[in-house]
Amino acid sequence: MNQPQAPSARTRVRRRPARARYDATTRDAIIDSAWICHVAFRWEGSVHLLATSHWREGDHLYVHGAKASRMLEALRVDEACVCISHVDGLVFARSAFHHSMNYRSVVVYGRFEEIGDAAEKTRVLERFIDKFAPGRWAELRPVNAKELAATAVLRLPLHEASAKIRDAGVKDDDEDTGWPVWAGVLPLALTAGEPVTDAQSVVGRPPAYLPVDGRPATARRISEAGSRSGGR
Repeated sequence: MNQPQAPSARTRVRRRPARARYDATTRDAIIDSAWICHVAFRWEGSVHLLATSHWREGDHLYVHGAKASRMLEALRVDEACVCISHVDGLVFARSAFHHSMNYRSVVVYGRFEEIGDAAEKTRVLERFIDKFAPGRWAELRPVNAKELAATAVLRLPLHEASAKIRDAGVKDDDEDTGWPVWAGVLPLALTAGEPVTDAQSVVGRPPAYLPVDGRPATARRISEAGSRSGGR
């Protein structure tokens, strides 16, 4: 089966192209499994890179923040680049220059657009809270007009994106395989600690829907869907 091609010249993976993935399923899984993204943008003659929370719905990536945010002001008027990455393992080789990491990453290019309609803004912000815990929105104090007016929500189309993945063992030179040092992979994973209840919380018991495995709810849904379908 032919693999999808890079959607544009700037999304084509040039270094280690065999690690590239251009399909939406892989792209979306990497985006949905991350709590934050990094956004690169231009502002007043300089280039900046900031981390922010994100979420995805369909073929769009969403970010939000204060309307006066320098980053959001820049994203309204110019192109940006978004990067999302996971480190899944440390690769210990027999030589210094063959040490590596296993990772999953996505890079997205394009122009953000602002969500102006208050009802739509509220709806997509609910999707953001769903990333923390589906159903929590209904338990919260309703958002008010002042909060909505002070908050900007922007979305970026995902049609110009590419993923890159390394998921392999040690790649040493043949002549080094007998060198007397340990070689292998140390897997890494994000985990959650014990919940710490706020001192003024009127509810003392943490809810059962907390992401105790450390992963966004969106990532757990993808994992469960993969298990039902027999995996990849």
